[in-house]
Amino acid sequence: MTKIFIDGSEGTTGLLLRDRLKDRPELTLVPIDPEKRKDISARRAAMAEADLVFLCLPDAAAKESAEAANGLSCRILDTSTAHRTLSGWSYGFPELSKDHRKGVEEGARIAVPGCHASGFISLVYPLIAAGIMPKDYPVTCHSVTGYTGGGKKMIADYEGEDRDKALDSPRQYGLTQSHKHLKEMQAITGLSYAPQFSPIVADFPRGMVVTVPLFSKLLKGNPTKKQLHELLSAHYEGQAFVRVLSLDGEEEGIGGLFEANAMEGRNSMEILVTGNDERPLLLSRFDNLGKGASGAAMQCMNIMLGVPEDTGLLL
Repeated sequence: MTKIFIDGSEGTTGLLLRDRLKDRPELTLVPIDPEKRKDISARRAAMAEADLVFLCLPDAAAKESAEAANGLSCRILDTSTAHRTLSGWSYGFPELSKDHRKGVEEGARIAVPGCHASGFISLVYPLIAAGIMPKDYPVTCHSVTGYTGGGKKMIADYEGEDRDKALDSPRQYGLTQSHKHLKEMQAITGLSYAPQFSPIVADFPRGMVVTVPLFSKLLKGNPTKKQLHELLSAHYEGQAFVRVLSLDGEEEGIGGLFEANAMEGRNSMEILVTGNDERPLLLSRFDNLGKGASGAAMQCMNIMLGVPEDTGLLL
């Protein structure tokens, strides 16, 4: 029996994890007195009892818990942004490379990727790794997400009876180009500069599409969109959680539209290569609370425990 402690089980990600784990008889949750869930001594005591700990906390609290866990034998999965680019922490996107998968399998400290970052990195990392995209490429990224990614307050705003009329319209944010995911988007891909990033939240609960538009003439060898499709298909071959769709999505009957909520309730990711040979478009679609959050955390947990990585997850 593997003992699991969720530090921060009252937030959106923590609640979803608790719900996902309840049907896993081989796992047992380490309890904590609700009145002491912010008491670092009580949290450390729970971590000392656990084999694996999920940190579902704001950055400052996640750092506090990680420091409190020093000297304990538990392995940690952090869903905050606090440790995603730090030495000693493995980045929890096992499909990126053999080294990333090994890091999750063997690591004691795993940083679960951010939702926007997951989509961006899934598209850009393979191009840089293959030498197709120069590290100083001026990358632009657009991302449309459902409102659940904003946590309890945003969910309450969107689902309230007397909500603001402004919520009826998509809203762009991160206007100062200082979004918290930018650091990992640059660091994990190896870009010399952070991308120009435009996130948009819209009036639907779950799902997202991340788009990276390209100019082929700025890439090595001026690749066609077919060649880019072949590169991405080869990179993710055999990966159950990342599926590269047919070129332009023709086999899937996409027909020129790519809905952001199509993966709601699922824990995998779909990649589409479209556009044209001069200006290819790369798109990544997934559930912002699935492969973009608690689903990714559970996938990493499964790998760490040596069980099939899709256990308890809907692909």
